[in-house]
Amino acid sequence: MVTQYIMIPQDRIGVLIGRNGIVKEEIEKKSESRIEVDSTEGGVYIEGIEGGDPLKALRVADVIKAIGRGFSPENAFTLLDDDFLLFDVISIANFTSKTLQRVKGRVIGRNGKTRRVIEDIAGVKISVYGKTIGIIGYSHQIRTAHDAIEMLINGSPHSAVYSFLERKRREEEEKKNY
Repeated sequence: MVTQYIMIPQDRIGVLIGRNGIVKEEIEKKSESRIEVDSTEGGVYIEGIEGGDPLKALRVADVIKAIGRGFSPENAFTLLDDDFLLFDVISIANFTSKTLQRVKGRVIGRNGKTRRVIEDIAGVKISVYGKTIGIIGYSHQIRTAHDAIEMLINGSPHSAVYSFLERKRREEEEKKNY
């Protein structure tokens, strides 16, 4: 039986539980596990159900971490629906608070444009929350999005990042045609 313990930010506990416990219930049903939430500390205990699928019980940790990193439950649930989807986190905690805001602003872009462009071209979902940037997608998509985000963090112009993403999309399409 699989047992795991995860910490999530206090302000995300309500999202994890959901109105009348509906989100937590849905996660338990889809993952064949039991979830206990310590709302005072932000701790989440996950225990696989006897006879349940142990892989799903392990995957539920990523779902809860994704919700904790700012993803909507709907986007986080995709991790349970597709075994090939991955969850990745880029830590931007080593920046000063002034620089942190600038970095987050560069990744999000005016009215969320940059984040949307990365999501659309790379085929991922992105959440900028606290001192992290979360990404949900397939491994090759995450690698592309991760590289684009690192370019932005390191100060590359947005136009260069968009060009990089377009080039990666063309390469992916060429691979599919072979």
